[in-house]
Amino acid sequence: MRIFTAALATETNTFSPICVDRRAFEASLYAPPGQHPETPTLCTAPITVGRRVTREKGWELIEGTATWADPAGLVNRATYEELRDEILGQLSAAMPVDAVVMGLHGAMVAAGYEDTEGDLLSRIREIVGPDVLICAELDPHSHLTAKRVAALDFAVYFKEFPHTDFVDRAEDLWRIAVETLEGRIKPDMSVFDCKMIDVFPTSREPMRSFVDKIMQIEKDDPDVLSISVIHGFMVGDVPEMGTKLLVVTDDKPEKGAALARELGLELFSKRGTFMVPQIDEREAVARAIAATAWPVVIADVWDNPGGGTAGDATVILGELIARGVTSAAIGTIWDPVAVQICFAAGEGAEIPLRFGAKSAPGTGNPVDGTVKVVKLVKNAEMQFGESLAPFGDAAHIVLDGIDIILNSTRAQSFDPSLFSAMGIDPARQKILVIKSTNHFFASFSKIAAEILYCSAGTPYPNNPATTPYRRAPKTIWPIVADPHGLERGAA
Repeated sequence: MRIFTAALATETNTFSPICVDRRAFEASLYAPPGQHPETPTLCTAPITVGRRVTREKGWELIEGTATWADPAGLVNRATYEELRDEILGQLSAAMPVDAVVMGLHGAMVAAGYEDTEGDLLSRIREIVGPDVLICAELDPHSHLTAKRVAALDFAVYFKEFPHTDFVDRAEDLWRIAVETLEGRIKPDMSVFDCKMIDVFPTSREPMRSFVDKIMQIEKDDPDVLSISVIHGFMVGDVPEMGTKLLVVTDDKPEKGAALARELGLELFSKRGTFMVPQIDEREAVARAIAATAWPVVIADVWDNPGGGTAGDATVILGELIARGVTSAAIGTIWDPVAVQICFAAGEGAEIPLRFGAKSAPGTGNPVDGTVKVVKLVKNAEMQFGESLAPFGDAAHIVLDGIDIILNSTRAQSFDPSLFSAMGIDPARQKILVIKSTNHFFASFSKIAAEILYCSAGTPYPNNPATTPYRRAPKTIWPIVADPHGLERGAA
């Protein structure tokens, strides 16, 4: 067997002011054919897992380009077309192939392309024809479109949020691909539109039990090859935005459709109960000050670079300064210019510095003060599961007794190694402020005495009922109360 694999991924917040060009991909991950590292970067796990699987099977794996940009706003049109055509050219040169296995995100939007993954997959289908297997692993914070379903034989999505299972799901992807290529199964996809948009952390109920349930169904029912919840991405203003339920069966379309509908309506019945309750910055800081066990983690959930925001909000920092708090560490505030100034000054320097809150309204005010430059790290990285997440050239500064990490590559706060990489012992701090919606939980929960979920400022449109969508469907909850007609008995 000859199998082609590649990856092209980012997550697009169409409301974000930060556009993505080729430099953004190169800053996060750009690996030409055969140069992908041994460790995966979220959406590139099909490549690293594929190396092992094909080696064990004695098959040939033909690697194309693998590239990932950290979430932000619209992708530059020329950048998308260039990267797309690079991969398509590599596939054309590799023909004939028996399968194409892709690593994608599913929420990329480029200028002129509302459905970039649909565009890419349909072009792959045109090259390989109707009989070659095409499959992909994707992030659940994405959009499942009709165009993608038409091009794919099957897809597998991460189940966990935080996304701790991207390698496990790549294993699932390859298992189904191998069994298909060896003629033992025939995948069939069934999709149910839940007609809703919500946030589904699996670190708490009710989503924890729901994911456990679908994994048990996969284990117990030989007809069911895979079940995925496509959460949707509420800041992707595109026509097919929303939560979907995907069931892949072994050539049992009617059974798959019935199960997708049953599970999708069960999910819909729990709408509005999934997300962790949030408090504002005043209550969060007050509770952290009053705590008797440490560290207290304050998660700035909506200034999350993993959702496409800048990660430069200063609202919580401003409250800490106003309350005279020390023994606190902030990880991170994105400000490439301030980082450059700190590098020019050097470690040990005390300098006047303005930083933060440059990207958009609702992110607080720029912070001014005399800071001490404690530590400078070029190309800093933190752990994220089995991979490393870069946060660029970074500076550890101290202002009014508060340790602050300034970074030049936007990245959410995945792991306490973010702090230790900059010379800060996170376990010795009373308060840790991080920027992440839920990916932080798997690692920070191991050291935190308490976690406070804080909604501070308005860097992210987090209420779909009032978000000024132009392209997204207006017929989904919570924009409308009863999209399935449940109250009328129509479902």
